[in-house]
Amino acid sequence: MSEASQLLVRRIKDGTVIDHIESGKALLVLTALAITGREGNVVTVALNVPSSKHGKKDIIKVENRYLETSETNKLALIAPRATINIIKDYKLVEKRKIQLPDSISGIFKCPNLKCITNSGEEIRSKIDVIDKEKLVLKCRYCARVISVDELVF
Repeated sequence: MSEASQLLVRRIKDGTVIDHIESGKALLVLTALAITGREGNVVTVALNVPSSKHGKKDIIKVENRYLETSETNKLALIAPRATINIIKDYKLVEKRKIQLPDSISGIFKCPNLKCITNSGEEIRSKIDVIDKEKLVLKCRYCARVISVDELVF
């Protein structure tokens, strides 16, 4: 990493670094993880950072917060190449690859406006992953097959 890049994305003492996010997707990642900045933790978002592997990438650093594996796996549809780095006392203590879960609850809304989850009642959406390779999804309530591009927050 060049000296200029290091200045853009400073080190953190404790927290989580989400690296290798596809360029332009960091804000979606923040939304999926419900990270707003109101929690009081310092959040650093770097967009379109030069990357030797992918040309450009986004990076998110959240100080003093450690993401759970269940939280980070929510990102599989948004940022499948992302890596999660857990930092303690400026040292990398854990590195995770994102894995697509079998189902996703309450993060995305079903795009079917007639689905019970869109009726105004307090019913959380449940989307099952039918095919992890081709990213085929299905609403558990209305059985609609959904593409990743149709997902709504």
